[in-house]
Amino acid sequence: MSTFYSHGKLLISGEYAVLDGAKALALPTKLGQSLRVTSINNSEIHWKSFDHQGKLWFETTFQYPDFIPTNRSEIAKRLSDCFKAIAKMQPDCFEHNPGFEMVSTLEFPKNWGLGSSSTLINNLAQWAKIDAFKLLKKTFGGSGYDIACAQNSHPIVYQKQSDNPVVSGVTFDPPFKDNLYFVYRNKKQNSREAIAAYNALKNSKKNHYSEINSITDALLHTTALDEFETLITKHETIIGQLIQQPPLKSTHFPDYGGAIKSLGAWGGDFFLATGQNSDIQYFTEKGYDTIVPFEMMVL
Repeated sequence: MSTFYSHGKLLISGEYAVLDGAKALALPTKLGQSLRVTSINNSEIHWKSFDHQGKLWFETTFQYPDFIPTNRSEIAKRLSDCFKAIAKMQPDCFEHNPGFEMVSTLEFPKNWGLGSSSTLINNLAQWAKIDAFKLLKKTFGGSGYDIACAQNSHPIVYQKQSDNPVVSGVTFDPPFKDNLYFVYRNKKQNSREAIAAYNALKNSKKNHYSEINSITDALLHTTALDEFETLITKHETIIGQLIQQPPLKSTHFPDYGGAIKSLGAWGGDFFLATGQNSDIQYFTEKGYDTIVPFEMMVL
């Protein structure tokens, strides 16, 4: 039996633009996903997925050699695509093994958007001993920053450059971290749909993201909360113009005293809010009950 583990992710800067080579600041999270693999005698893969409460929420079996699932759901299809890609990249995984039982266990609610897909891809890549970035490209797609987070236990600056992304370990431990909170929007955003919508905005794209790169660099060095708030507010404006959407604060929280920044695909998952603990009560009163302080979320 072998066990593999990957960290979840939060994208602090560079959302959308990271797809075109902008620098992105990303933070691995304390919660992630594990994969336990056990060899069995049957020529099949028996798959089980458990949620953060230890409850079985998905199960299917894939028959060799076509990896046809007994469960015909969209989840089963995507897993089948993963195994087909692995079989092409690393045939030895299946040719010299009779079968496997695979148990995947999430540490965070699957609707939180912390990387249930990226942690899965990275765990499968670890097991198959293949490049996780290449497996991502052949299956779910995306920039790959989430794979980089899955593989690291410290903040990173990620930059997509052809097939060889640049991942730099950085320090992001601001003195005002007690004033940073992650608030869940009570709905999960589909990253694939968000990426497709962004790619459709051909006229809105830019070849150079110097302003975003400058903000990413500045976020690593700022020591004052007000300066940090200015930077993330400017970032929201730039991305809003890029994807032709108004910033979250202007549409949902115009009377909030602190700064607010969307994280990752706009429209769902977590957003970042600055303020004192007493200020955050504002969101609770509006029905946002899942609020995680910075130090409880980030590695």
